[in-house]
Amino acid sequence: MSAEQVSSLCEQLVKAVTVIMDPASTQRYRLEALKFCEEFKEKCPICVPCGLKLAEKTQTAIVRHFGLQILEHVVKFRWNSMPRLEKVYLKNNVMGLISNGTQNILEEESHIKDVLSRIVVEMIKREWPQHWPDMLKELDTLSKQGETQTELVMFILLRLAEDVVTFQTLPAQRRRDIQQTLTQNMEKIFSFLLSTLQQNVNKYRRMVGAPQERDALTTPQKTDLAQEPKAQANCRVGIAALNTLAGYIDWVAMSHITADNCKLLEMLCLLLNEPELQVGAAECLLIAVSRKGKLEDRKPLMVLFGDVAMHYILSAAQTADGEGLVEKHYVFLKRLCQVLCALGSQLCALVGSDSDVDTPANLGKYLDSFLAFTTHPSQFLRSSTQITWGALFRHEILSRDPLLLAMIPKYLRASMTNLVKVGFPSKTDSPSCEYSRFDFDSDEDFNAFFNSFRAQQGEVMRMACRLDPKTGFQMAGEWLKYQLASPVDIGPMNSKTGEGLCSIFSPSFVQWDAMTFFSESVISQMFRTLDKEEIPVNDGIELLQLVLNFETKDPLILSCVLTNVSALFPFVTYRPEYLPQVLSKLFTAVTFEVIEESKAPRTRAVKNVRRHACSSIIKMCRDYPQLVLPNFEMLYNHVKQLLSNELLLTQMEKCALMEALVLISNQFKDYQRQKVFLEELMSPVANLWLSEEMQRVLSDPEAFISYVGADNKIADPVLEDPSGLNRSRISFCVYTILGVVKRARWPTTLEEAKAGGFVIGCMPSGNPIYRNPCTEQVLKLLDNLLALISRYNGIAVLEEAVGPFGCRIYAVCSCRRPEWRSEVSKERGRTHNNLYMPEMVAKLGETFAKALDMLEVEKNAILGLPQPLLELYDSPVYKTILERMQGFFCTLYDNCFHILGNAGPSMQQDFYTVDGLASQFLNSAFVNLNNIPDYRLRPMLRVFVKPLVLSCPSEHYETLLCPMLGPLFTYLHVRLSQKWQVISQRSMLCEEDTADDNPESQEMLEEQLVRLLTREVMDLITVCCVSKKGTAEHNSSAAADGDDDEMMSTDVTPPSSAELTELGKCLMKQEDVCTALLITAYRSLSWKDTLSCQRTTTQLCWPLLKQVLTGNLLPDAVTWFFTGVLKGLQTHGQHDGCMAALVHLAFQIYEALRPRYAELKAVMEQIPEIQKESLEQFDSKLLNPTLLKVADKRRKDNFKRLIAGCIGKPLGEQFRKEVHIRNLPSLFKKVKPSLETDVLENNEDGEGLTALFEP
Repeated sequence: MSAEQVSSLCEQLVKAVTVIMDPASTQRYRLEALKFCEEFKEKCPICVPCGLKLAEKTQTAIVRHFGLQILEHVVKFRWNSMPRLEKVYLKNNVMGLISNGTQNILEEESHIKDVLSRIVVEMIKREWPQHWPDMLKELDTLSKQGETQTELVMFILLRLAEDVVTFQTLPAQRRRDIQQTLTQNMEKIFSFLLSTLQQNVNKYRRMVGAPQERDALTTPQKTDLAQEPKAQANCRVGIAALNTLAGYIDWVAMSHITADNCKLLEMLCLLLNEPELQVGAAECLLIAVSRKGKLEDRKPLMVLFGDVAMHYILSAAQTADGEGLVEKHYVFLKRLCQVLCALGSQLCALVGSDSDVDTPANLGKYLDSFLAFTTHPSQFLRSSTQITWGALFRHEILSRDPLLLAMIPKYLRASMTNLVKVGFPSKTDSPSCEYSRFDFDSDEDFNAFFNSFRAQQGEVMRMACRLDPKTGFQMAGEWLKYQLASPVDIGPMNSKTGEGLCSIFSPSFVQWDAMTFFSESVISQMFRTLDKEEIPVNDGIELLQLVLNFETKDPLILSCVLTNVSALFPFVTYRPEYLPQVLSKLFTAVTFEVIEESKAPRTRAVKNVRRHACSSIIKMCRDYPQLVLPNFEMLYNHVKQLLSNELLLTQMEKCALMEALVLISNQFKDYQRQKVFLEELMSPVANLWLSEEMQRVLSDPEAFISYVGADNKIADPVLEDPSGLNRSRISFCVYTILGVVKRARWPTTLEEAKAGGFVIGCMPSGNPIYRNPCTEQVLKLLDNLLALISRYNGIAVLEEAVGPFGCRIYAVCSCRRPEWRSEVSKERGRTHNNLYMPEMVAKLGETFAKALDMLEVEKNAILGLPQPLLELYDSPVYKTILERMQGFFCTLYDNCFHILGNAGPSMQQDFYTVDGLASQFLNSAFVNLNNIPDYRLRPMLRVFVKPLVLSCPSEHYETLLCPMLGPLFTYLHVRLSQKWQVISQRSMLCEEDTADDNPESQEMLEEQLVRLLTREVMDLITVCCVSKKGTAEHNSSAAADGDDDEMMSTDVTPPSSAELTELGKCLMKQEDVCTALLITAYRSLSWKDTLSCQRTTTQLCWPLLKQVLTGNLLPDAVTWFFTGVLKGLQTHGQHDGCMAALVHLAFQIYEALRPRYAELKAVMEQIPEIQKESLEQFDSKLLNPTLLKVADKRRKDNFKRLIAGCIGKPLGEQFRKEVHIRNLPSLFKKVKPSLETDVLENNEDGEGLTALFEP
């Protein structure tokens, strides 16, 4: 084409680009212009001349960028079809653009530089080194033309390293060729990068004056105005060189980094004091110091502990910190902190290893500088140091070093400051606040971070105290005494709990909170570390007395006091006479009120104090039962006195105290005595629970709703609650039963159990059969408990469906027919009234219409929404009577199932041998599950069914678990299928603009609940069916095998040793249950929950299918299973972990079943873009065992290529045009010598044999 035609086309393109970029253009014109430009790039034969003309310096930046985009498009998508001369022409012109087609380095737009470097890299990826051997020389020549060209060469080298090594965006053979050529030339490349950096930095420093010179001058030296641009140009090149080095340091041989006596590291340390270059230098230094690999190769990194390097690092930190909070300096400080952390890791790895590295002489200087970061106002910097401190305190040799031991008191002192929760971004009460505004978006973000930071600090403090326990205890004692003597400072913000009380932001509370955490951490570690005779008992008892004598009406501070009582309680084991004082303190807190006789709801802070006291008593009785046992009568009388007043304690508090008594009663070690005690303790519960009124209430849903007050209309929903006492009575009974079932146990040693009358015989295996003293009391209350549960549930309507094995499966309600042909006949079951049925919900009063809904707290937890900070303590637990009712129903439901879940481990044979237990469960816990919402079904599976399965002896599988789990799994399969079908339909319709009553947040909540329920169900099936033995061994060996170059880190496969449990085999014998389990497992693979899919694929699918392989599977069933896996690949293929597991499963199924079922080949033929010839080859080898010589991994790779058409891609890649890079003749192909001809046959004397063993 002529130059006029090129010019004409270019004019049109310029107009089109102008229309696209003009904000005033209409959408129609913009789309037309965009279409014109795209069609030009795809179809026009003169793209190269047009692109070059548009890229000329005379054009505007937008037009030049478009011209260069055209050239990039040509290289990426047309290169393979271009004539050689046209390729050379394009290459030469692009190099010409770099040489003289760009503006000055300071004037040129960054996006022009970026696209120009991309074009060159795309050509390199296609032609170097085979067809462009002089590429590096050409880049070197370009760099000598000036700073502009040098910067572009840096961009090219960096992008090349990123594409080839970091992102690996090209075929394996091309990647190997380029990477190996880069490695061969790395000495030259590194020398070029270092000399470029050094030359430009030297020029820059000469023009602006080096930092040392600037400091020496009385007045700052000003750069000559004429030289300012030149200095800035050198600085730009220096920054580009550092960025390019950062792209290489991560993967090149360590010898390049440490060459010439670590010249690179020395230069980087020097540049830490150069303000414009220090961040880039710190990035490079961090990458270098973070390198892993052979310890011998890393030894030279210890040069950074030398005087010179340490001086530059410390002076840079001091300078950056001394200039106040500037974002650039703060970013640099973070990098420098990371460098010191990485140095610490290298130190821990090298010292004491086989590499003969001694403790560096500058260890003290290093520790001082590291401590400076630990005491910095930035909470983020403080937290960054903790892992390294932990590694140092844990190190076998360094932990004994006197310098590190001398640092422990300083570290602990710093921790005392760091534990104080200050630095909220919204506040200004600490220097940390200003830094937090850079690091955190909200107070909630900061709060989550700080809680994690504090836990980490606690762990490190315990390690420090293991080395020096007495210092930590001494500091804790001093701090505790100081807090006890200090006046309370509530600060500017008053608590809503009461006038003059602390809020969570009050200065006094944050100090108490920090001190309490510190004391708890160091005291517990001291008891674990010191021998009994070394414990400072007198000091501990003195502190305990001070705490016991301290009085406060502030609930937040009192909660801290109780924690300190618990932390100091181990000292009481040395002085038992102090036990009554401790109990007195705790019992006073159990009935704590801010304002006596107040009718207002208690705030969470007050409730926390009371619960804290109850928990402390339980903990004391659990951990020190022998110590408390002599005071049992006093404790029992005190509890009876508190229980006599029905309104004094909440039901949970009453039951907590009863739990404590039960724990102590376990120390009777006398079955009869403990049984009598438990009868006496539970008699009020038994009388209430078995009364005629309760029988009536629990047998009639309407009576139950009326009894708990859910049918009332309340005028004052804050204060008025006429049925609160009735609800509390039901709660009291259920809480008590749960407490007794959880805590009552026989002695741990067999001899004591026999002597106490707890053993009643032996199992056939020889294991003793124990009896629990609570069994008789609990079992007589069981019927009413099941009646209460059945008020929530009813009986589901069942359907029968014919499954793939010619057997029946039981489904619930109307569901889609499975993919195989099925005949459905309906069999109606009886339906019970229950709370969740529509007619019962309609009977709820106006105030309580939503009483069965989720609490807002539960919703927020599921959606991952944080709770506002102040609400955690200053608001009541339940703000309204509706919330109180919701909490009642939720807790009651959960606790009922907790009782059933704990009953098996607690009562063992006595529970499992209850007559008709399976049918009792089916008629109570499992009735009418259709009406039970997902958020109630989840806890039932987790806290009842799963513990029951785990604790049930194998002899009761047939009589109890199989009759119960069969219908349950069948129902759960249908329920989940229906739920996921709704979600799938919703996502397909989401683009339509339809009015919907269901708000988006509600949809998100429902979908998340379905995901959580799915995980719960799949976890339950896995627990029932699959033994996970050998998983760890398999995973560790898998990581060690294979070619590192080709293996993906996510290429995990199911453990080959995964086998069915005895229960799993028992369930799979029943055809209806077997069908339900298989369908659930394989259908779940295409449900949109990645976590569930991966777990099911790796743990469940193959063991279940393997169990039925020996049977006569219908061809339709086999194809359905295989199709289910392929559908899973279509849904989850974009996730590497899921994709690897699903490909392995599909491969297993095809390899195992293809010889028997030709239908699988028909399924494969329907996969999009499948290569029929390749499929035929794969099939012929599979069907002919003599041809199966290829390694398993190779066969799997071939299979993966066959099914690639059905592997789902991320949305961003689904419509991307494929880039094809051809392989060039390999440079590094290894030729295997033929031993027969070269060594054996050519040496008749047999001398050639010795050549095999020559080095």
